[in-house]
Parts: sequence; C-alpha cells; structure tokens
Amino acid sequence: MESEEKQKWLDAMQDEMKSLHDNHTYDLVKLPKGKRALENRWIFKMKQDANSTFPKYKARLVVKGFRQKNGVDFNEIFSPGVKMSSIRTVLSLAATLDLEVEQMDVKTNFLHGKLEEEIYMKQPDGFLVEDKEDYVCRLRKSLYNLKHAPR
Repeated sequence: MESEEKQKWLDAMQDEMKSLHDNHTYDLVKLPKGKRALENRWIFKMKQDANSTFPKYKARLVVKGFRQKNGVDFNEIFSPGVKMSSIRTVLSLAATLDLEVEQMDVKTNFLHGKLEEEIYMKQPDGFLVEDKEDYVCRLRKSLYNLKHAPR
C-alpha cells in the first residue's frame, strides 16, 4: 500500500475517532468484575461521488455485536420503521399546505442512541490510550453492529 494512501486511511480512522469523542460515545473505565468487553474492528470503504474525481476514504469502527449474548449484553432488539404510505402522506401535506421539506444526511446516525445497558468494548486497535492500556470503553451510545444500534 502506498504511503500516501495509507495516510488517507489513517486520517479517516482519526476522523472517526474524533467523531466518537465529540459525541461522547464512550468513557474509558476499568472493566468491572463479572463483565466482559466486546471486540471491535475497523471497516474501510472508499466512496466516490458522481461529480468528484477524488475518492473519499471512510473508516468506521464497528463492534463485534454477533458475540453479544441475550440476557447478558442485551434484553431486547427493536428497530423502528416507517411505511412508504406515511412518507407519501407527509409529502402530500407539505405540498398541499405549501410547507418546506428538508432532508439531511446524518453522518453518524447510529451514534445518537443512548444505551441503558452496561456494554463494554475493548479500545480500538491503533488508539490505545497511553497509561490506560488495560482500560476498556464503556459505551454510552450505540455503535454499528450492536444489537441495540437500530433502537
């Protein structure tokens, strides 16, 4: 891998970690007795807009949620959904009442769901905090691949 491309991936990872930090997604704590820390991994994706000649490097930290155990790490799974008929109704009302409709793309949409359960995750590879290598991340908000993430 070229050093320039490698640097772009490292920058993408740092952007993701900054986003997690800015959103107060986790706290570094000692792992309580009787608790376990889930593993995580980095997912890399190169995105290219139709109007852009340069690709955008995206790195996302995901939890290995498939290792969560029902009754230990989670109690229920819930994912809200919306029907197309509801969207059509809202758009129809907006058109009839001459209202403006805004769309937004949320970069870290899964990171806004607060967790009620105590879920711990190992520190991400490449981002161990000095003098706290034995600490783990107590998740305050959802991360991708958690059983709770869609909630």
